[in-house]
Amino acid sequence: MNLKITLIILLVSLNAISQNITAQLINKNTKAPIPYATIKTGYNSGMISNDEGYFTIGTKNKNLIISCMGYQSKTLTPLDIKTGNYTIELEEAINQLGEIYISNKNPNADSIIYKVKQQLNVNYSSTLNKHHIFKRDTDYADFTNLEFEIEKASHVKKRNLESANNSLKVLSKTIKESEMVNFRDFKGEFYTLNQDSSKLVVQKATSLLDAKNDFSFEQIQEKAQNIVLKYLDSTKTYKLKSGLFKIEDSLSLKNEDHEEKHNHEYDVPMLNKSTRTVLNQTKFFEDSFLSTILNTNLYEYTYNDAIFNANELTHIIAFTPKKGKAKYAGQLYISDDTYAITQMHYKYYKNRHGEKVNLKFVLGVKYIENISEGTLLFERDSNNIYYPKYLKLTSGSYFYVKRDVKFIENSRDKNKVSFSFKIEGNNRNKEELLFTSHSKLNLEEFKSIKQDSVVPYKQLNKFEKTLWHNEQIIEPTLEMKAFKGD
Repeated sequence: MNLKITLIILLVSLNAISQNITAQLINKNTKAPIPYATIKTGYNSGMISNDEGYFTIGTKNKNLIISCMGYQSKTLTPLDIKTGNYTIELEEAINQLGEIYISNKNPNADSIIYKVKQQLNVNYSSTLNKHHIFKRDTDYADFTNLEFEIEKASHVKKRNLESANNSLKVLSKTIKESEMVNFRDFKGEFYTLNQDSSKLVVQKATSLLDAKNDFSFEQIQEKAQNIVLKYLDSTKTYKLKSGLFKIEDSLSLKNEDHEEKHNHEYDVPMLNKSTRTVLNQTKFFEDSFLSTILNTNLYEYTYNDAIFNANELTHIIAFTPKKGKAKYAGQLYISDDTYAITQMHYKYYKNRHGEKVNLKFVLGVKYIENISEGTLLFERDSNNIYYPKYLKLTSGSYFYVKRDVKFIENSRDKNKVSFSFKIEGNNRNKEELLFTSHSKLNLEEFKSIKQDSVVPYKQLNKFEKTLWHNEQIIEPTLEMKAFKGD
């Protein structure tokens, strides 16, 4: 009897998993994947295709309406998707600009931008909103140069010193050959009072990471330091001197002070702040990102084209820097009906960059923000208010750190160990934020929300398809699905 029950449960579970199908959207002519298409399964439900054009839906959905900027909309059923071998071809929308505008002169880009600014308060809602969200952060690190060396140890035998330096060389080689990537997902409710105040309630969170190849900057320092610590007297305390700076407080090297902590918890205030920072990219308060892009003193605008998106005429306006402090170039997609920005793509213009610090020869530090690009998608609700649907922000930087560190024993002998390290490379971070629904709040409701200080997450070393089963999330990329850690 127990065996029968087990088999029934297993069959029900397998059947539940099979209720989802994954398909890919491609260009009918070029066969290229189509990212960021909207797949509506109901009036207030649906998802978007990921960077590679993939999405997953439940087979219980009857009709799907697929729309994407520059393509003809398409309505089909899950059965149609299966019949098409899980590949959906979209046809490019015919450019009808010549039929729309009889005049030989294109619409004026500056006048369209002016109308956009006039309609901001009508088209967007910036305060007291509740959003159901799914957020994914992906971190990459590429270390191009790592050098670790114990240069001097006044109380360590020569053969032990050579052994320690050999261990540091192995560490350097391992890090350079590793492919450091970390995926962090969470789902929850995000409450916004204004651009400076928000609250986050996390319902589920995961981290996909190869723990053996966790080579964040802090982890590298810890791993290298642990090699050095093997040759120090753990019963004593030390002072630390690094470059021009000296830490006068005693540093204990007892084992219990250096045990790794694996709480598997996220700091919710930090998640809240990072989510608010991403969302603020879509706001129009003073000196906000979008307000800067619409500043005619900083940017110049060019009318590129007009296309239909879900039967709505959309203007494509290109923007480029007019002055040196303007940094971005890209395209704005603006509704002819409402003059709302419905989509935006941007990146650094030519040789522009973000923050730059070059103290390489003084403090051994160099840092350049050399990647900043993004995609913003908006969706109109039943009240004709535009809310963000999907945001993707990618940032990256070059970094260089060179440090000389001394461990000075707190004893009469004052034994010293001189340790130097140099780290150079590039990192990249991709933040994706999907909004599955929106609603208005009042002030009392916002005040009543309680935000936790931490939230537990599930640590994964490979992607688990069933973990987010039947939930609206960003479809994992092929890289994420193929990821396997130890």
